[in-house]
Amino acid sequence: MNNTSKRMSAAGLLIAIGIVYGDIGTSPLYVMKSIVAGNGGIGNVNRDFIVGSISLVLWTVTLLTTLQTVVIALKATNHGEGGIFALYTLVRKHAKWLVLPALIGGAAILADGTLTPAVTVTTAIEGLKGLKFGGSVPVSTQSMVITITVIILLVLFSIQKMGTSIIGKAFGPIMFVWFSFLGIMGLINMSGDWSILAAINPIYAIRLLFSPENKAGIFILGSIFLATTGAEALYSDVGHVGKKNIIGSWPFVFVCLSLNYFGQGVWILNNPHYVPADGGSLNPFFEMIPANLRLAAIILATVAAVIASQALITGSFTLVAEASGLKFLPRMNINYPSTEKGQIYIPSINKGICVATIAIVLYFQTSAHMEAAYGLSITISMLMTTILLYEWLVMKKVKPIWNWIFLIFFGVLDIMFMVSSLTKFTHGGYVSLFIAGAIGFIMYVWYYGNKVRDKRESRNAYVRLDEYTDMLTNLSHDEDYPTYATNL
Repeated sequence: MNNTSKRMSAAGLLIAIGIVYGDIGTSPLYVMKSIVAGNGGIGNVNRDFIVGSISLVLWTVTLLTTLQTVVIALKATNHGEGGIFALYTLVRKHAKWLVLPALIGGAAILADGTLTPAVTVTTAIEGLKGLKFGGSVPVSTQSMVITITVIILLVLFSIQKMGTSIIGKAFGPIMFVWFSFLGIMGLINMSGDWSILAAINPIYAIRLLFSPENKAGIFILGSIFLATTGAEALYSDVGHVGKKNIIGSWPFVFVCLSLNYFGQGVWILNNPHYVPADGGSLNPFFEMIPANLRLAAIILATVAAVIASQALITGSFTLVAEASGLKFLPRMNINYPSTEKGQIYIPSINKGICVATIAIVLYFQTSAHMEAAYGLSITISMLMTTILLYEWLVMKKVKPIWNWIFLIFFGVLDIMFMVSSLTKFTHGGYVSLFIAGAIGFIMYVWYYGNKVRDKRESRNAYVRLDEYTDMLTNLSHDEDYPTYATNL
């Protein structure tokens, strides 16, 4: 592994920001939009609802991303590599049944790799819809949005062969600008109502779950969870950038994300009767940005969405390579675009994800429909990761009381988010589960097929022929047996 990955450095931090945080960094594009729409629109929300929603977002990211992933999971690496398969490699000797959560979780993460590019890029491009340029509206229909999205996705997948080192160096500065922009826009809008900071108090999050103002009830967590999708990329991509650079860059990312959610909350409270000019769906992220900066924000958001997709794609390469090593998947042609450890490119997987992602865009047509499918598979993978992390803590001889606290606390959280996300099943969630199920079935068959083959091979005895020379000579001269036979 190169020096950048071994120790924290300015270059390493910048590359980490460019590679790892794209997915979670584009969450502000659709989280508040989904929360408000799920409660019946901007006219059906009040201050308690918005403050409670932001509090739920902040504490979800704090617990699932900061505590579980950055603080705990990043310690569980296998020779510098992370992800659910690397974690399984560390604990598989404890029990044979641990292969099941590894297979289920890995399949769910790979399925998410097809949804993330579709959701993030489409959401960003929809910001162009209805926007005027010199009196004309270049992007006036959803069909044009879909066309532009597909073109961008094709370009994205075509540059994967360059490797994450080159891509990270190019994307790092851009993502630094993106997160700075998120924070600044949030601060500007927060200046109108600093009391929004009350959302830091978790009591508002708990109250909202049982408040009559929350029409979705506990199922609001299905939208809240969108704020932490991308946490698995932090763990999967640790081999690309090094854990120290992820730990060092995360506080900056978290602060910028939090400020933006605060800013969107204030904008919503100050515009209770707002109706989008194009008659489309309301997106607080774009609406809170001043008109003269709107185009720049859309361009920056589009680039960030492309980078968000990059984080999941590189993570998918790592997962597939690890799955092949564990005999979950067949051996594939793996390219190494650079001399740095962890930098890999798998052409067949790149093509497969590209086809699946574009198919999802063409099937769902709008980001609102895609959001219904998004997140469900990741809640499953997080629950599986929690189970494996518990086994890792046991292996590390952590006190049993702490092991059980970890398992019960994060297990209950993961189950709550999974159950709330199941409401998305009929609205598109079935697509993500179908993809995850298909991948999981292939891995299951390949893994157990290999087990059967290995057992058969172990029954074969290999002997030295020179020990049987006399016997073979006598047999060759024995006229009682035919020299040739059809069944030899």
